[in-house]
Amino acid sequence: MELRQLSIFEAVVRHRTVTEAAVALGMAPSSVSAQIRALEGSLGVALFERTAKGMRLTEPGERLVTWAGRLLEQAGRARREVSGEAAPLRMGALETIAAVHGPRVLARLARRRPGLRVEVRPSVSRDELLAEVAAGRLEAALLLDIGAALGDLGFRPPRAPLTFVDVGAVPLVLVAAPGHRLAGRPVLAAGELSGERLLVNAEGCSFRMAADRLIGPDTERVRAGGVAVMRAWAEQGLGVALLPEFAVPEALCAGTLARLALPVPGLSLRLVWRDDREDVPGLRELLYAAAS
Repeated sequence: MELRQLSIFEAVVRHRTVTEAAVALGMAPSSVSAQIRALEGSLGVALFERTAKGMRLTEPGERLVTWAGRLLEQAGRARREVSGEAAPLRMGALETIAAVHGPRVLARLARRRPGLRVEVRPSVSRDELLAEVAAGRLEAALLLDIGAALGDLGFRPPRAPLTFVDVGAVPLVLVAAPGHRLAGRPVLAAGELSGERLLVNAEGCSFRMAADRLIGPDTERVRAGGVAVMRAWAEQGLGVALLPEFAVPEALCAGTLARLALPVPGLSLRLVWRDDREDVPGLRELLYAAAS
């Protein structure tokens, strides 16, 4: 196996099609395909199934994802050690989390380890963040989850030695326009929302997953967009929305939104990393700073 082939393999995994991987790498699609075939030939196994929707990993391909990330990371660390280049600590975060909670973690980290370079990479995709941590392209990621195991919210974590620590709580609130028929009720049950329009984001969104678990299937799902869009639509009476409490205090105070009295369990703010990479410089300090 050649490092260049592994890098191309990772790009195809990340972008899901040869064409998009070629664009990202600045290569011709035919060259990307040739390198993947050469890698498969050297291993004696098929790494991808070619489908109409793109490249889907086979079981051997799934196993190679972890090894490819590990080998490329080791090669990068060797290059930096020999050249004397200091590597930044790379942390990913969901966009909604990066803006609200990320700065607090970074401030504590700066106090613990002055001079440590940190790159924060926001993303709208939890799956992308987890894949980047699993592959070693991120040292850690902040995301939302619940329960005792990674993925209890309803998503499938990658096959990698991932571990986590819960570093905070993210309360949720069900909101609607002030004139909503359920506004002002002292307490609500999920069944009373039957027939309502529930404003949601994409299926993989943490807040949508939480709403699906809490409210059930008897409400109409209306795809609105991100947190800001759901909040704006709810203010206009276009439906109810389950949102993080940090996104709506001004609207609740101004009276443009009303809190509906449905008991809503919150989500956990979770820092995820690979336990076999805890020797990466700065990672332990990040873990301590996040858990403080």
